[in-house]
Amino acid sequence: MDFSLSDEERAVRDTARQFITREVMPLEQEALRRERAHQPGLDHSELRELQLKAKKFGFWGLSTPEEYGGMNLPAVLQSLIWTEIGRTFVQFRFGGEADNILFYANDEQKKEYLIPTIEGERISCFAITEPGAGSDAANIKLSARRDGDDWILNGEKTFITNGNDADFVIVVAVTDREKGVRGGGTTAFLVDRSMGWRSEFIQTMGEGGPAALVFEDVRVPHRNILGEVGQGFELGMMWIGKGRYLIPSNALGIAERALSMAIEYANTRETFGRKIGDNQAIQWMIADSEVELEAARWLILKAAWTVDQGTDPRHASSMAKLYGAAMVNNVVDRVMQVHGGMGYTRELPIERWYRQVRLMRIYEGTDEMQRLIIARDLLRGYTKIGGHLA
Repeated sequence: MDFSLSDEERAVRDTARQFITREVMPLEQEALRRERAHQPGLDHSELRELQLKAKKFGFWGLSTPEEYGGMNLPAVLQSLIWTEIGRTFVQFRFGGEADNILFYANDEQKKEYLIPTIEGERISCFAITEPGAGSDAANIKLSARRDGDDWILNGEKTFITNGNDADFVIVVAVTDREKGVRGGGTTAFLVDRSMGWRSEFIQTMGEGGPAALVFEDVRVPHRNILGEVGQGFELGMMWIGKGRYLIPSNALGIAERALSMAIEYANTRETFGRKIGDNQAIQWMIADSEVELEAARWLILKAAWTVDQGTDPRHASSMAKLYGAAMVNNVVDRVMQVHGGMGYTRELPIERWYRQVRLMRIYEGTDEMQRLIIARDLLRGYTKIGGHLA
């Protein structure tokens, strides 16, 4: 059994690491300074400039098909790259991407929405979560009523990432309540902000924040349906499922960077005449963090490998997200403890990570939902203990 990376995987990972180290990390101190002043770390134009620099390195559209100018990378390579992105707390991601379900658009919709999004000319967001339908996505209430050649949308979505910046939203609405959400009663719509929906900023414990989206008699042309009528919930689950192995991949990078800071600090900080790394209490925190980090790494790479094999990745991805999110929270907590009072200040990124990574246990499937999926798969015989090696 070979656990090593291929030459291609190692080369791509190292190139991504080189870009993050040379182009993004030098901006960290300025980002921290701005955030201490209650300003965004980097604005949209600065992030866009970084993405264009990355394009010259060859990084553009990691998951985007080649016909749209993307790299169409295998899942394992995408996982490795997202780990490298996680090494910096600057809110950067490589450009050339679009929501995976936007590829279900028809030709006209692709010209109007998909291609401009890939090129960075438009900003999208995806909206399925509602005040009364978070983990229970099948309980959505936002309605779409047919009126001639249009649909009239009414309701609210909440905790929508990019909701404050997007100029259009992919929103899932109930179009036939009798059929039910899982029975084909929902539809996805492409809705421009100019059609009348508004966003309201939601303050969170992290930097930036999501939005609530309010729809009050928003009129949407029938031609703006994404996919087919009744396909909304199916598309929504496809959108959510994509992030299940990428989120913990990003968590790996955060944990690696944070743990390296703890090791460096333990080797240089002295108290009572000796380095704190000589203390068993510090050593155990470092050891536990390394063990958990390494265990998470293989769960995550296994989930990505499952995607590349073309088999159902849901069980492996749920395990990866559940364990990976818990791991990074544990590691960052220990790293703050190793740094003591300095770790609690905003001079270092540790307290920022402390707030940031807590979200990983909630969004795109809470810990509890991952446990439900994992247990259900086993209890109903969808998978066996030991997975593909069973």
